[in-house]
Amino acid sequence: MNTKKLMSIIGAVCSIIGSLSGVVAQEYKFGPSEKDFAAYLFTYFKGNAVADEAVCFAISTDGYTFRALNNNQPILDSKRISSTGGVRDPHILRAQDGKSFYMVLTDMTSSKGWDSNRAMVLLKSTDLIHWDHHVINIQQRYQGQKDLKRVWAPQTIFDPSVGKYMVYWSMKYGDQPDVIYYAYANRDFTDLEGEPKVLFLPKNGQSCIDGDIIVKNGLYHLFYKTEGDGKGIKQAITDSLTSGKWVEQPGYKQVTADDVEGSGIFKRNQSDTYVLMYDVYKKGKYQFCESQDLHHFKAIDQQIDMDFHPRHGSVLPISKNELNRLVEHWGKPLDIALNKTKNPVLEGFYADPDVLYSNNTKKYYIYPTSDGFDGWGGYYFKTFSSTNLKEWKDEGVILDLKKDVLWGTHHAWAPTIIEKKVKGGYKYYFYFTAAQKIGVAVADSPTGPFKDSGKPLIDFKPNGVKGGQEIDPAVFTDPKTGKSYLYWGNGHLAVAELNKDMITIKENSIKLITPDRTFREGTYVFFRKGTYYFLWSENDTRSENYRVRYGTSTSPLGPIQVPDDNLILQKDAALGIFGTGHNSILQVPGKDEWHIIYHRFNYPNGITMGDAAGYNREVCMDKLQFGPDGKILPVVPSH
Repeated sequence: MNTKKLMSIIGAVCSIIGSLSGVVAQEYKFGPSEKDFAAYLFTYFKGNAVADEAVCFAISTDGYTFRALNNNQPILDSKRISSTGGVRDPHILRAQDGKSFYMVLTDMTSSKGWDSNRAMVLLKSTDLIHWDHHVINIQQRYQGQKDLKRVWAPQTIFDPSVGKYMVYWSMKYGDQPDVIYYAYANRDFTDLEGEPKVLFLPKNGQSCIDGDIIVKNGLYHLFYKTEGDGKGIKQAITDSLTSGKWVEQPGYKQVTADDVEGSGIFKRNQSDTYVLMYDVYKKGKYQFCESQDLHHFKAIDQQIDMDFHPRHGSVLPISKNELNRLVEHWGKPLDIALNKTKNPVLEGFYADPDVLYSNNTKKYYIYPTSDGFDGWGGYYFKTFSSTNLKEWKDEGVILDLKKDVLWGTHHAWAPTIIEKKVKGGYKYYFYFTAAQKIGVAVADSPTGPFKDSGKPLIDFKPNGVKGGQEIDPAVFTDPKTGKSYLYWGNGHLAVAELNKDMITIKENSIKLITPDRTFREGTYVFFRKGTYYFLWSENDTRSENYRVRYGTSTSPLGPIQVPDDNLILQKDAALGIFGTGHNSILQVPGKDEWHIIYHRFNYPNGITMGDAAGYNREVCMDKLQFGPDGKILPVVPSH
């Protein structure tokens, strides 16, 4: 059996398996990565008065100075979302899908008594502004709950062993101790599945409440408040959430002799430092402590500055875009300085960006490689849209090799796209690399869905080429002739004219136009004032010296003239910017205004990652300018 036929069969089998529900889960990445976290969202309630038993938000850009949003007034109406008219103990979590946020609350007003509540509230949001809510009354939801006295302080954590979100909280029955129970949330985070089960009870059999779990090095660290046997915050550790095998740690974790409750722990952004915070409830104050090992804590009271008095709450790391969204909606506190950096323009790990302005939708689109996979192992393509080149919306996956491309199910790299006006509207031709071959998919919209042509367009080496790979396509339509061309190559630059169908090439038109020995990959072609510009990347994408050079021609088919001073984009070590390459170029419609979109090592940690920096990259955009003679001026890479 020949290799092509075997790969086709394997691809078909993978596609069939992937389509079977529950057999192979497609895990797409959305939203910011840890590198993008630039601020913190503090969720809290204020006190025991009914008006104060509501969810409030505060923000911080450094994790030390916190300022209330909405003038320290609730961001949700407790009467609308709860069964008692009040909510307490808000805990917020970012979902694994990168799109959603979960918040859980105690459904309670203390004015009715500490044993008065039987319910919790589950909330879900995709923007941190608008929240769907569902009340879960344990006594009504389950049988055998006659002796239930209270349901306190729910929290949520993702359990990878079952791929579900665990909600855990403390409950008390009759004169029995408070015990931390758990149940899994359903898929929509609107209800609980199965009967509540015991998650944790100290070996001494005494009460425990206010559980808070954080993961470090594969271990789950539970911080909880003891009741009836000393009052303070203790810690227990396990490697399996539901095993019941917890190793209880000696001593108390609070750094005060006063009574405390409502512990919450979070990790500082881009740091190995953890912060434990808790309510010193008899003194009406909050205390923050720091630790590197989650065992030894040091109070940092003198460094904390808040313009509000929180009770039990939680802290969520957020990105620059999420922070901007919150302050745009709730107003910016006067002494909170927002991050004015413009790069990276996309949150998460992405690379090899191709850019399009759509005459159809009047929007800009970036089509990148989905990065952050070991060894460039991504398998799907996404697009991001913008109306202003500042805010970019994730439009989702537009092509999944495992499901949509039978001939190449892996190594989804370096796409390029072109918009063509046709009878009845527009068509979009998306050229991409899969399994080191080049394919093409077609759609009626820049956001897809795209349909693969069914076979690779380029799966051969041009005559005279022995090394390199068939990767990194670039598509260009000559404004003079209307002819469209496809460029590709690694170590060599090839070009061929596309047929009118845009999914096949004129094979007798293939030509090698490699500019010089600096050419590695990542070609981009554009036209300005009678000149054809060819840009390419030099060196390896894992190198901090990955960079962009250019040449010019009087024809889209070359030959390419290479200026002596043709290095236009390179690292800036003083700014911590490295590995700048594989670009595309955007002209603002109707203007002689140009931008270069490229990737770099992720900042600031990429330079420390070795070869992994080459597949954990981020997308940036800067101005592209020309001298009076048409030469491209060196680009100033920026944050």
